[in-house]
Amino acid sequence: MMKDAASDFLHFLRIEKGLADNSIQSYRRDLNRYISYLTEQENITSLEAIERHHIRGLLNVMNEEGKSAASLTRMISTLRSFHQFIVREYQVSHDPSLHIERPKRERQLPKVLSNDEVERLLDIQADKPIDQRNKAMFETLYATGLRISELLSLTVDDLHLLMGFVRVIGKGGKERIVPLGQHAQQAIQTYVDDGRHKLLKNDSSQALFLNHRGNTMTRQGFWKVLKKHARDKHIFKEITPHMLRHSFATHLLENGADLRAVQEMLGHADISTTQIYTHVSKARLTEIYKDFHPRA
Repeated sequence: MMKDAASDFLHFLRIEKGLADNSIQSYRRDLNRYISYLTEQENITSLEAIERHHIRGLLNVMNEEGKSAASLTRMISTLRSFHQFIVREYQVSHDPSLHIERPKRERQLPKVLSNDEVERLLDIQADKPIDQRNKAMFETLYATGLRISELLSLTVDDLHLLMGFVRVIGKGGKERIVPLGQHAQQAIQTYVDDGRHKLLKNDSSQALFLNHRGNTMTRQGFWKVLKKHARDKHIFKEITPHMLRHSFATHLLENGADLRAVQEMLGHADISTTQIYTHVSKARLTEIYKDFHPRA
């Protein structure tokens, strides 16, 4: 019964809510952990038998395992959504997730690259197809602030280089238009005109960024390319694809961009999510002050 309910809930999230595959996988992991705990530790097999103290028991176990506040918060969010669904769809009489308090989340500022590190990362001699692809990918990611899943989902038809923008399908299938800078436009144009044709193995493929086998570039493949290139450029931070998104937003705000405009380009539903980057800018200003003011 519980596994059936979880399967129906995931189907609801995919079809009715339009959530992306990565989000669905996250929900699935949380529910698998929850159901395993209920059946193996609490001997519960009925949805009606679940009580609030059972959820608290799982959270205590996760806390003892050293799970972060973010992981606990995500689990609570998953269980609230799940129990609201089964109360509605399975006529379960009560919702045991009510009044479960979220742990206080430690506020961690996003890690960003400096302007110099960005310049070094984007300094690629693009003579070979793979180098042309890499330069186009990195320039696009920094120019647009796309999520890595959004970048790798781009097709040739999403490009509007003459008008200087790219069409993006973001979370929940929402479409947005994001401007491309001159450097990104040039890098993409070079790659599309030359490198992509040489990597293409299947003429019917519309994927923009291809691997050496002619298939759509994967997240793992991108990550590996980025880390190697960063090392080659003597950037020794623990670099991630999302760091370029963070850098895009932070550098825009440092140079006076409007917060609402940055929110729109990032595809954030809530401006409070975007506001974290204003804190990053202030933190960087404080660092600069301490480093360079004679009486800091």
